[in-house]
Amino acid sequence: MSKNLGLKKISVVIPMYNSEETIISTLNSIKNQTAFEQILEIIVINDGSTDDSLSFVKDYIAHNEEMKIIIIEKTNKGVSAARNTGMKVAKGEWIALIDSDDDWLPEKIEIQMKIIKEHPEIDFLGGDIDDRGLKILWKQINGLYKANVKDICLKMFPQTSVAIFKKNIFNKIGGYDENQSYAEDGNYFLKICTHYNYYHLPVAMVYYGGGKPGFGFSGLSANLKKMYEGNIKNIKELKNNSIISVRFYIFLRVFYWLKYIRRIVITKLR
Repeated sequence: MSKNLGLKKISVVIPMYNSEETIISTLNSIKNQTAFEQILEIIVINDGSTDDSLSFVKDYIAHNEEMKIIIIEKTNKGVSAARNTGMKVAKGEWIALIDSDDDWLPEKIEIQMKIIKEHPEIDFLGGDIDDRGLKILWKQINGLYKANVKDICLKMFPQTSVAIFKKNIFNKIGGYDENQSYAEDGNYFLKICTHYNYYHLPVAMVYYGGGKPGFGFSGLSANLKKMYEGNIKNIKELKNNSIISVRFYIFLRVFYWLKYIRRIVITKLR
């Protein structure tokens, strides 16, 4: 078990839609955290699943009474609305997001809470999904790093299931744009980065989606055109709010177009 890392407690938020094949593994990865004592509650938002996901979670609860798992049932309105529902009721000082097809590595929470205790200025902390570290264009990030909005525009990080941030952020700026279905994480994380201390630790902390590629494979990320359009929406909002310059916005339009074409090529060659 981990050493006492303070009194901070974490609400884990899991949006779930037709996840019968993965949700138990996700819950086990939370149960197996070396700093499990830091977790106050696990909020599972059943977003109108039509498979046996809900019954699987209920059965899991019956066999794991030591875990405080809360189920919220709602009609299907998408992952953004589901996350917002969970964050709204969260009672923890910190919110940790995880998707229902991802697994945390055992020391994920322990590592993050140790860093947060050592650096109380942190409002948001991310991590990696592999051992390659973080690279923003030509700049390799090798240690704890405070990111800015330009960084997030050039390289969207972290992956959602590694993010942990203060509940007070949600209280102040709200949650996800529920009308946006693509690049919605980037939209929300850019808002957080604009107003709060946004940090990243380049250490692997999650097993992502069963090891699938990050784009062009399945789910929403398979729709590369919609992802591209979502990213354009995000930077338009930044430009319109004078958070980025018109010159940087124009550069990003070209950069995102080239990235979009590159992803199409990579997807076709797999």
